[in-house]
Amino acid sequence: MTYQCFNLSIDDHVAHIQFNRPDKRNSMVPEFWRELPAAIHDIDAESKARVIVISSTGPHFCSGLDISAFGNVGSQQDVDKKQQRLQAGSAFYDNVLVMQQAFNAIEACRVPVLAAIQGGCIGGGVDLVTACDIRYATEDAFLTIHETNIGMTADVGTFPRLVKLIPEGYVREMAYTGRRVSAAEAQTMGLINRVFSHQEQMLDEVMNIARDIASKAPLAVYGCKRMINYARDHSTADGLDYIAIWNASHFKIEEIQEAMTANAEKRVGDFVELPPLRKL
Repeated sequence: MTYQCFNLSIDDHVAHIQFNRPDKRNSMVPEFWRELPAAIHDIDAESKARVIVISSTGPHFCSGLDISAFGNVGSQQDVDKKQQRLQAGSAFYDNVLVMQQAFNAIEACRVPVLAAIQGGCIGGGVDLVTACDIRYATEDAFLTIHETNIGMTADVGTFPRLVKLIPEGYVREMAYTGRRVSAAEAQTMGLINRVFSHQEQMLDEVMNIARDIASKAPLAVYGCKRMINYARDHSTADGLDYIAIWNASHFKIEEIQEAMTANAEKRVGDFVELPPLRKL
C-alpha cells in the first residue's frame, strides 16, 4: 500500500515508517491521522514485523498539527450557520478522539515502537513520541509543547503519557512555558534514551537496536510490553497478579529451550511469530 505522509519498508523483521513531507516540516494533515493507525494496525494484525521504527526526513521530525487543514472541522455547506455553531463543540470533540486513537494505536500495538527524532518535535509530534516505547534523538533535536504558545491546551495524548514518563515538575514547566527542550535536557529528564551526533548515526544505531529486539522471541517481547504498560497504570499487587495470569496462559517451554539453544550455538533463534489478530 502507498501512503501520502510516509514511506514504509520492512526488512529483518523491522518495519520502518519514515515521514516524507520535509518541505512541509512533516506536519500532520488529515491523511496522516488515517494512514498512521492503519499502517500500525496492518503491521501488527498481520505480524509483518517484530519492531517498528518511526523516523523522519528534512530539518524537523514533525512540526505538529497542520491547523489550516482542520479549519472547517464540523462545517458543511448545506447546514445553516446556527446549526454549525451549535454542532461545533461536538464536532471538535469527535475530531480530537479520532486523533487520539491514531496514537493509541502505537501504544496498543503488540510490538515495540521506537522513535528516532531529528530537529524539531513540536506540538503533535510530542504527543506521538510519548506514545512510543523508546525515544532517541540527534544533538540538534528539541521538543516543545507548542500548543500553549498558540493559545491551546495539548489534547492528543501529551499530558496523560508524559506525566508517567518524567517527573511532574518537568511536565508542568514544559507545558506552562511552551519552551524548547533540547535533546540533552530531555535525556536528563529521562524522556530521551540516547542522543546521537547526527541523523545518519542515529538511524544506524536505532536500527541495530530494533534488530536486536527483533531477534528475541516475539511472544516474550509482547509480554514485556503488555506488562510494562499494565504496571504503569495499576498497583504493584495488580501487576504481580496479572503477570502470573499472563504467564500461566502464554508461557511456552519450547520458546525458552530454543532461546537457550540458540544462545549456546551463537545463532538466531527460530521463534514462533505473533498470531495474526482476528478481524472484526
